[in-house]
This record gives sequence, structure tokens and C-alpha cells, in this order.
Amino acid sequence: MPSSVQITGTGQLVMLSRRLRAAGGPRLRQNLARRIRRAAEPLHRDLQQAIRTQSLVSEGRKRNRQGVQGRGGPSPTTRPFRAMLAGGVRISVGQGSTPGARVWLDWTRLEPGTSGVPKQINEGRLRHPVFSNRSRWATQWARPAGWWTRTVQAGTPRMRAEVERVLGDVRRDLE
Repeated sequence: MPSSVQITGTGQLVMLSRRLRAAGGPRLRQNLARRIRRAAEPLHRDLQQAIRTQSLVSEGRKRNRQGVQGRGGPSPTTRPFRAMLAGGVRISVGQGSTPGARVWLDWTRLEPGTSGVPKQINEGRLRHPVFSNRSRWATQWARPAGWWTRTVQAGTPRMRAEVERVLGDVRRDLE
């Protein structure tokens, strides 16, 4: 699973960035950055929504040796798991040597020990210890798999088209 989606460094963006710098218009640069960010926001929202609504199906509780269904109870954690993962999806806009937009997963915004979880969910299988008990493990299945890759494949053409439209508008303003 790629950790980010970038539309950067294309020849048009680099040339436009140089022309904006030469024109010396901070207002033009801010306008370009704002519009590129807006072009990336639908993909950002789609990725957050995809992880918030991702179905995780478990195997169910195992029976003990006597054939009795295992005991359980409410989860001891209070922070919503999917909301934490959705909060890690970020947008950044660059204007320097690599101008463009980037939608990425910020691992530092995830709980400690959960950095591999988004990749596992994307692959379709999440294996984890039961309530931090390393001697008992559970497997959950993501149905359908590929929350990141499917969403990126669906949203990238729209994002790319919008960035090209913005570039055309700014190029016309500079001429």
C-alpha cells in the first residue's frame, strides 16, 4: 500500500512555479496553493470516509474445552479506532522544488503500536492480540479489501484533472 498520493513535479507545475516566483505575486502563489489544496480535498474526504465505513468481520469467539462460548465484555478502549485511523489521513501542498498536492497517511497521528494497521486493513486481513494479551490472537477480515488503493484509483483522475484545470487558469492569468 503506498503511503501517499502525489501529483507533483510535472513539467507544467515546475515551469508555472518558476513563472510565479519571477512574477513575484504572493497573492498568485497563495491562490494557486489554495486551489490545489481544494483539488485534493475530495480524495482526502473519500479516504477518511472509506476507513470510517470499512467493515471488519471477526471469526467470532472461540468455545472453550467444555464447548461453552467464551466470555467477553465491552471494549476497554474509549477512543474510536476508525476515527483515529481517519485522523491520520492528511493533505499537504508544496510550492518549492516539487510543487503540487500530496494526500498521505501521517503515522505520527496514530496510536503507538498501530502503524501497520492501515496496511493490514488495505490487504484485507487484520491480525492482532486480544486486549493486548500476546498469547491470544484474533483475525479480522476487511470486506472489501483495499480501502486505500481502491479509493486512490477512483479519486486520482478527478484530482489530476482539477489540478490541470487550475494550472490552465493560472497560466492564462500570467500571460
